[in-house]
Amino acid sequence: MSIIPFLVGIVFIAIHFLANVLIPSGKMNRIKWFSFSGGLAVSYVFVYLLPTLHKEQTNIDEPYRHLTMESEIYFVGLLGVVVFFGIQIIIRQNYISHVSSFWSVIMFYALYNALVSYVVLSFEVSGIQAIFYCFAIGLHFIAVAHDMWREFPQEYNKYGRYILAVGIVLGWLFALTTDLTPLFKSIIFAFVSGAMLFTVFKHELPSEKEAHFPTFAAAVVIYSFITMSLKFFFEW
Repeated sequence: MSIIPFLVGIVFIAIHFLANVLIPSGKMNRIKWFSFSGGLAVSYVFVYLLPTLHKEQTNIDEPYRHLTMESEIYFVGLLGVVVFFGIQIIIRQNYISHVSSFWSVIMFYALYNALVSYVVLSFEVSGIQAIFYCFAIGLHFIAVAHDMWREFPQEYNKYGRYILAVGIVLGWLFALTTDLTPLFKSIIFAFVSGAMLFTVFKHELPSEKEAHFPTFAAAVVIYSFITMSLKFFFEW
């Protein structure tokens, strides 16, 4: 197994420890940063993530192929959206205290981190694709972690970032100690993709009042161009 996925994981851990200092402090700079991050995340979803889901669907092998209708992997992705959205609703509707809300949210995203970490290791991304993956998911993690830090600043600095880092490590361990079939790996990837769709549009897509559209559009164009160029030259 390549060492590159481990390096990607270390970057992810560092992001959670530094989320409160990576975002610019000035209001306009912060708006532009989130607009850029949101544009990049949307581009990543439509230009890389969804095509990869299609690839996973078409790669289903025998004896399962006769059971497929060319949509099952997408349905698993839909389940990822529904489950993560439902859990968030349950957490918010059963609010007891600030502390209990923090622990519910942080454990929820520790599980999310573990799933993403498992996908990175089990699919063994390498080379320039690893850099691409690290940049896209890294910005996504910054946005999610910063939202939690902003809502629970003291708790996040004291406990939250460590728990999120543990989630990444648990994903590593699961990938190293289990040998799942390609079908089950595809199912996990699809579920994580659905969860990522939900978190991208919840945490990274800025509202109209807090968006800088030229920066958002530039991020979409630049990242889409780079992604399609890399996919063309390296046949991802």
